[in-house]
This record gives sequence, structure tokens and C-alpha cells, in this order.
Amino acid sequence: MQTYFLLSHFCTMSVVVKDTKATVVIFEHEGVFIHPNSDDDGIDQDLLISGSLRLVDKDSEILVEYKPLEDTVDPSNMLCAGKDSSSVVEWAHSPGERVLETQHSYETEWDMINAVSFRKRPCSNGSNGEGSLHHSHERSRWAFSFSLRELRSITIKQEGWSFLIFKLKDSSSCLPALHFHQGGSTEFLDAVRRYALLSESADDESCLVVSTPNRALSQSFENLLDDNNYSLVNKLKKDPYVTTLGGFSKVTNYLFDALRGPEEQTRRPPEEMADLLGEVIPGLDINQQEEPGFEVITRIDLGPRPSVSRRDPVSVEEWTKHQDPEGRVVRVPQLKEAIFKGGLCHAVRKEAWKFLLGYFPWNSTAEERKALQRSKTDEYFRMKLQWKSVSEEQERRNSRLRDYRSLIEKDVNRTDRTNRFYEGIDNPGLVLLNDILMTYCMYDFDLGYVQGMSDLLSPILYVMENEVDAFWCFAFYMDQMHQNFEEQMQGMKTQLVQLGSLLRLLDLAFWNYLESQDSGFLYFCFRWLLIRFKRELSFQDVLRLWEVMWTELPCENFHLLVCCAILDSEKQKIMEENYGFNEILKHINELSMKLDIEEILHKAEGICLQIKSCKANQICGEDLPRSVSSILGFTSDPCDSYDDSDLRDPHRASQRANTYSNGHGHLSETPALVS
Repeated sequence: MQTYFLLSHFCTMSVVVKDTKATVVIFEHEGVFIHPNSDDDGIDQDLLISGSLRLVDKDSEILVEYKPLEDTVDPSNMLCAGKDSSSVVEWAHSPGERVLETQHSYETEWDMINAVSFRKRPCSNGSNGEGSLHHSHERSRWAFSFSLRELRSITIKQEGWSFLIFKLKDSSSCLPALHFHQGGSTEFLDAVRRYALLSESADDESCLVVSTPNRALSQSFENLLDDNNYSLVNKLKKDPYVTTLGGFSKVTNYLFDALRGPEEQTRRPPEEMADLLGEVIPGLDINQQEEPGFEVITRIDLGPRPSVSRRDPVSVEEWTKHQDPEGRVVRVPQLKEAIFKGGLCHAVRKEAWKFLLGYFPWNSTAEERKALQRSKTDEYFRMKLQWKSVSEEQERRNSRLRDYRSLIEKDVNRTDRTNRFYEGIDNPGLVLLNDILMTYCMYDFDLGYVQGMSDLLSPILYVMENEVDAFWCFAFYMDQMHQNFEEQMQGMKTQLVQLGSLLRLLDLAFWNYLESQDSGFLYFCFRWLLIRFKRELSFQDVLRLWEVMWTELPCENFHLLVCCAILDSEKQKIMEENYGFNEILKHINELSMKLDIEEILHKAEGICLQIKSCKANQICGEDLPRSVSSILGFTSDPCDSYDDSDLRDPHRASQRANTYSNGHGHLSETPALVS
């Protein structure tokens, strides 16, 4: 059987929404072919069935529909002009060869062309129409429709193009393969992923196993909150950042029940729950296997938690005293300690943040900093000009830049609009937010813009009140936060597992309780870590917390101890009220804007000192778990008592303690606790 390649003006792909009462078209792609089996009686071996594939939402039921086109096309040479493009395309075919020649023109006349020449298959019974009816009947036999809930798997094959084979749970139903001669299979699968979990089969990597939440839960979940008219269900399926920032932790029933599945009567084993959470939050797969070299941990008596004191913010006068006549910052360790203990008064922040974030070197003179600013200003505006000078035609051909711009515009219009610096219509602060984020896309085009980055920029621009300085401070902050926003989310994986290691050490009973409620993955802390508590604290408290953390005192990963401090304050209520999976999510989310930053910093510092100063159990004489020492940056030196020098050198002391048994297995010995 000879294989033909064809392109017609009917072949268009779109993701559209059509309101027809309860039916919404989610995805539609014409030019999808069925290759009839030549062994079937009465089937012409040269006939290809061309049709339209759709994904529709009908009364909250997601359906896959395939419908053949009205006219079956005889695959012969074609000349056509795309109805929405300025191109003429000619297909020439010979056995085993495909040639595609394309001419482009920007002339308006080309856009008016919407023609295609082809031969219709002649009717065998003359002009009485019976032949036409016969062919219509032949075409209709290839139409099919099924619900996503009935779909068991999708197998992806390649034959010069992609084709998909659907297998339904009712094994008696056999569907024809759909061939995507002009592409579109990836887009179709992406649309399906918005409503179902597709996981690679263990036996066949080309086979995707389909699992879907049940309809009632999906409806109830979508009604849980109104987040600026953005569907939380769609966010959860499409983008973990949208979900996390927009209200992931407000889920009450949907997520847990969806993960269990409507047909499941018993709880899934932990390793399967880990796999499913990895599907819901892409990249968040958590290793459940015990690996060689992992550290067995037994209980440690950490001893009493030391009391700590805080001080007033660093004033303008105190900041000035730390500068020599040429403008160099002197006695940096003592200055960092003062900032860690009390933060900065607002008048100092504009200058001090540039040092804390690495924009200005601590040992630079005032003149050197002026020269640096001039150089960085030139560099900034060169990058800004790159996207400012992009024409509409160029942007139309650059989908990534177009997507970045669209996403930035949406996010900027929702960022801190209750803050006076950003409130109102035509606010200049919003324009600067937009321009800085667009310029950052030029600075790091591979990463570009990811939702959540506007939250990190907003406080910096508020403090700097200067476009160029805000950009470079943001760029240096993103150097620290980069892994949080990468596609593989390695930073988020590592931090969540590290946080689990710390919680095991600090309170084994609480950790065991979280594990018993399927909450040991700590997904309710995802937003905390992703944007450093930006949406958990008031705006002014965020400024204080960030500058304290930027001192990198009193240990590495101090932000993880901030998480521990918050959970330490809430664990009693969670356990006494016997909160389950849903209640824990809801409770943690409702802490937003109710947290006391000074109380949190007191407790977090106390936890750090408690771990550092813990004494070794005299019976076992073991060290502090190496995983914890690595997370917090402690060395394996003998236990030192805490003093001010420890604050200035967080790597100085590591404490001796016992290993402890948590009854759950092992912790990694390396900082990257995810394999």
C-alpha cells in the first residue's frame, strides 16, 4: 500500500472555547487521519479517512470525539495556501520520499487566498446520489466518542509521523489508530493532561497509563475558591506554580480523594502516593527506596532550646559607622550579625540591600560603586532595547517571547495591588514591574519568566525605587532562587526533603503524625519555599524576613528553620484536633497574614542553637546526623558552645549527639537528598 502525505486548508489546529449551553470545546484539530485496514472487505486500500479530533467538556464530562470530514480526499498532489498565513505550500510525493516547498510573502493579497485543489472520488452509481450516500455511510462508520474516564491507556507510535492508539477499560472496544500527518499529537496530549494524569507504563515506555479524578470531586474542587476567575482545577493540572500561588493549600477534599481514585476502597501505599503527587506537581517525585550509603538515624536528645534575644533595626547612624572614608564597608561580620538580630530601618534598605544581594561588593569604594552603576545601567538598557525593538511581526514568530509577555502582563496586574506603591490604574510601579521582568527574559532567556517571580521582584522595586538598581538586585536574588523555577524544580525537591529531615530530628512524634495523615511530603510548605513566605506575611514583615535571611546567618538554609518554627507553633493544634490530610492543608493556608515575624525569628534562631549545642548521648556517643549537619552547613568538629563568634562564622561548630531511630528508614547523607 502506497503511503501518501497531504496538506489541505482544512488542516488547522486550535484550542478554542465555544459556549453551547453545557458543551465547551477544549481542543480541536482537523486533518487527523485513519488508515483503513486493506484487509477489510469493501475498503479501498488507497483511501485515507480525514477527520476532526476534539476534546470537549459536556456537562462536566470530558469527551474525546472523532468525526470524519464530509468529503473523503483522494491523496494526490496538492497546491494550497493556508487560510490564516501568507504561504504557498506544494506537496510532491513519490514512493518513500516527501518534498515540501514553501514560499513566504508579507503581501496582504496572500492573506486573501483560501483555496485548495483536489479530486473528489467519483460516485460509482452515477448522479442519483446513492454513491454519495454510500460514501457518507462509509465515513460515518469511523466516527467515535468516549469519555476520558473510560480510557485506560494511550500508546504513541512513530511512522514518519505520530499516531495514537487508544485502549479503553472495556477491552471489547477496539478503536482505530489516529494518524497526525501534519502534527498536533503533542498538543492533544497536553490538552488531555489538563484533565487526566498520564504516567509512563513500567512495561512499555511508549504507553501512557491514564487516570482521572471523578466528576463530583472535580466539580466540588472547582467551587472551593474564586481566584480571580482562574479555575484552580485547571491550574493544578497545567502549572504547579499557578496552583501553589493561587490557592493550592486551600484544597479540602478534592486532591486526596482524586489521588485515591473513585474505585479505591483502601489507602494507597506510600510509594504509590509519592508517584501520584509527582504527577500532580510535576517534578516533585520523592524517592521512596532505601539506597546504599544512607544514614540510619536513632533518637537524639537535643536538650533544652536556648533563649535568644532580638534588637532594634540597624539605624542610619549605625550603618554610617561601618563605612571608612572611601566608602568601604568595614567590620562586615558584626554588621551582618546586627542585621540578622534586628533587620534594617527602612532608610538604610535602599543601600544595604545592594550589598546583601551581591550587587555591590562589600569592599568596594564609593567611586567604584558609581562606576559599576554606570556600567550596569548601560547593560540594562541594552537588554531592554532588545525586547522593546521587537516588531509585532517578529514577536508573532517568537512564541516564547509572546508567551512571556502575556504571562507577565497577567501577573503584574495581580501583584500587590493593595500596596499603595502598586495600587490604582496606570500605576507607574506596574509599568516598571513589567519592564524589569521583560528585560530579565532577555538576561536569562532559557528560564524566561515563571509565575511567582513577580512576587520576588515587587518588594525589591518597592525598596529601590529605581528601575536599574531593582533589576540587578532582582537578578542577583534570582541567582539564589533559580532552581526553584527551573522546569525540573530540583531546588523544590531538595528543600522539601531537607525540611522533612529537620522535622524528623526536631520532633519525631509530630513527623510520625504527618506521615500517618499522608502529609509527610510537606506539599503544604511548597508556596513558603517557592517565594520565601511572600504570601504568608505582611509586606513589611517580608522585607524584614528577607534581609535577615540574606545575611546567611546563623547557618545555611535558615529559611528551612523558619518553616520548622512555624510548624512547631502549630503542631499542638494539628495533633490535638486530629487534623487529617484536608484539614492540615486548610489550616496551614489560613495562617497567611496571621504570623508574627518576630516570634518566628526568635523560635527559628533558638532551633538553630538547640541543634548546634545538643550534647552527645554518653551511652551511644554518636554525632549529629550527617544529613542534618550538611543541610545546616555544620562541620564535624567537636561540640562548641554558642557565642557571638558562631554567628559570624556559621561553619565553625558542629555538635555531637546520638543517632536516633525514627522507624521510617533512612535519610540521605548529602545535601541533595533526592536521587
